[in-house]
Amino acid sequence: MLVFGHFLVEVRLKMQYKIKENLRTIQEKIAPCKPNIIAVTKYFDENAIVEAYEAGLRDFGESRVIEASEKIERLPEFVKNNSTFHFIGHLQSNKAKRAVERFDVIHSVDSFRLASKISEYAQEIGKVQNILLQLNNANEIQKSGFSKDELFSDFENILNLPSVKVIGLMNMAPLGAEDSSLHTLFRNVRETRDELELKFNCKLPELSMGMSQDYEIAAEEGATILRIGRKLFG
Repeated sequence: MLVFGHFLVEVRLKMQYKIKENLRTIQEKIAPCKPNIIAVTKYFDENAIVEAYEAGLRDFGESRVIEASEKIERLPEFVKNNSTFHFIGHLQSNKAKRAVERFDVIHSVDSFRLASKISEYAQEIGKVQNILLQLNNANEIQKSGFSKDELFSDFENILNLPSVKVIGLMNMAPLGAEDSSLHTLFRNVRETRDELELKFNCKLPELSMGMSQDYEIAAEEGATILRIGRKLFG
């Protein structure tokens, strides 16, 4: 048992080291930009979250409400109480209540109806839920999100919901897109955010855009949040 215990400690230390090195590489590649990095842990268990926490990360992203809630509950209290949990996947209305109960930030709000549900459930538990609105500016049929016209049409009504706070926009770029297209898409998200701030006299500090395959370009175009899994844990 003692030998096995030493083996587990060694495995954990190796994982922490790998995550630290991967994090350092990512930070070097995007310097001097300093966006917040969310460790996307949806394909990993709670042990990986603990190792990422020990490596210095405090923000964790999940995309399945039920599985994530159970995983988070199994975390040590010191990790659970000192981390920020982000929901980054497509959120179905029937899981919105559980998401509000478990997550600090919901990135993927893609309709006024969903925002209203989130507000309703947040109000029930006396919470103001931080949300980001998902902009589908690549007009991908298979992806959720507001078109730009829909976003401007619904934005004021969402702002006026009582128990949500819109803190920014979220975007998912098409897989395999060329660098020039990625620059255009991410820049458009930033410009759309700027237009919203001006038109509705509000502050939207966060731009959640960029994942493992395109985080460098997202950072160049003004991302304040990067959602990275494979490049951290791989």
